This record gives sequence, structure tokens and C-alpha cells, in this order.
Amino acid sequence: MTGTGPVAVATEADDRTADMVITELNRRDVPVIRFNPADIGHSLTVSAQFGTCPAIPAGQVRTPSRTAELAGIRSLYWRRPTWPAFEHLAPQDARFAAAHARHGLGGVLYALPHCLFVNHPLRNRGAEHKPLQLATAQRLGLTVPPTLVSNDLTDIRAFIHAHGEVIHKTLRWTPYQQGDTGLTSWTEPVTADTVDESVAVVPHLFQARVDKIADVRVVVAGTRLFAVRIDSDLLDWRRDYGALTYSVIDLPPQLEKALLAYLEHFGLASGSFDLALDRTGGFHWLELNPNGQWGWLEDETGLPLTVAFADLLMRGRS
Repeated sequence: MTGTGPVAVATEADDRTADMVITELNRRDVPVIRFNPADIGHSLTVSAQFGTCPAIPAGQVRTPSRTAELAGIRSLYWRRPTWPAFEHLAPQDARFAAAHARHGLGGVLYALPHCLFVNHPLRNRGAEHKPLQLATAQRLGLTVPPTLVSNDLTDIRAFIHAHGEVIHKTLRWTPYQQGDTGLTSWTEPVTADTVDESVAVVPHLFQARVDKIADVRVVVAGTRLFAVRIDSDLLDWRRDYGALTYSVIDLPPQLEKALLAYLEHFGLASGSFDLALDRTGGFHWLELNPNGQWGWLEDETGLPLTVAFADLLMRGRS
């Protein structure tokens, strides 16, 4: 059942994907309130009551141009929000303020009633851990490449020797600066000779390399799946978007069923899966980004992704 309240969009100022969805919602005359948690105390306020009103919570979230009743928000699109760091405060005060922003504003938003979350931030966080992703995918019958998560040099070298061609991935993308330059960690090949005792500091993810002919990105909005084959000669296709070609493909029904079951397991309304397609036509599960980018795929393929997400947000929780 379609609700009548506003759709809330939590994201940073520069977010083209959110812009696309908001434009479509505006075209449909669906009210939207957009905000970024980092603006709390400047252009964002929240006021919520518990225990004194029938609605839980009762109150409002306000920006300079919009006000929304918390109990009336039909859906929350948790896109690319950032949290305030309060860098103008002393370190102890900044830590205190940052914690209260997350647990105050965040806690109120997480408690929204009758609201469809795309996705609920706490469920996003629960689904982000790659070891848990791998275990869940395997339990659901998806093909998972042999993978080792370890900080034991002996085990790592034994794994590399056993599987021959092995790649290294980060367990979580983390902002990293070298001077004024932002650095990105890519998926890279690794050999037994190139790993050393430094791996003991933290666990690392090593995976047998799939003999792939293409990558596949699958974007899910509700129960609608959109699969795009990405062809290139790159191990990590993110390194050079100019070297990629795209084509829309159909997935085997059993694979579609497994991917939807995966999202249901984590309580997610949407997600972006990365798969590898091998020379025999087999699909290998690589990872899920609970809040992955998809805007450029619509540009490249014409897939109605914006419409699908607007439909989902407009419908709210049925």
C-alpha cells in the first residue's frame, strides 16, 4: 500500500544517485525531505518524544526548507550520509559530541515507525562484514571461491601454495590519505614470496582467483533484479571505467532466488552484488555492497533503476 507521508533521504550534498531518485519522486509529486547528519546543529534539527504520546517517536525532523513529522515518514533512503566530526571542538568534546549525534539523531531515525528503510543503517552494518557474507552465501548455495581470512603467515603461504593464483582484497574500504592524495586499495594478485611477517598485524583476505571472462553487477530494489555484465581485461574493473563495456543479461532463476534470499536473511530492501562469470558460464559470488552505487549503470545501459528505487520508496512498508 502506498503511503502519503514524505520520503526522507539521508545523504551528503554531492550525491548524483540520490539526485536522480529525488527528481523522479518530485515528478510524481511525492514529498521529500533531504538532509545530511553532518548538518546537525547548523541546518538540521530533530525533536522526538517518547512515553508521552501515542506515536513512537512523536516529533519532527527539520531542515531550512522542510519539516517532517517523524511518525509520518513513509520511507528512509539511507544513501551516503556523513556524520559530523566537530573538528572545531577540543578532542574530548568532539568525541562526546560525535557520540551524541550518532546515538541521538541516529537513534531517533532508527526508531521510525511504519517506515521502509532502504536500508536500515544497523542492518547495513550487520551485512558489511565479508567473512559473514562469505559464510551466508555458501549456506544459501551460492558458489564461493576458496577464501582465507588470516593473520598467520604460515597458513597464508600454505593457502597460496594450495591454490596457485591467489588475490588479496581489503576486508573493508577505508579512507586513506598520503599527504593531500587519497589512495584506494585494489584487488591485487599475491604470491607466497610477496607476503611477509607484516601480515600478522591484522587479518587479511586472500581468495583463489576465478578464471573469469567477465564481471557481473546485480542491483536489487525490493524484488526487482537488474544484472549487468561488465567486460574488460582488468582484475579489478574499478581501476578504469573507461576500459569497460556493459550489457544487460538475465540470471538463472535459481541464482535470482538465492540473491533475494540473501537480502532477506539480512533484512535488506536493496543491495548491489558483485559476481564473476567463468568460462563455463558459472557464476561465482564475490561480495555484497548493501549500499552500492548504481547511477552510472543506468547511464550506460538504460536500465530503469531510478524508477525502481522511486517505486520502492514511494510504496513504503506494506
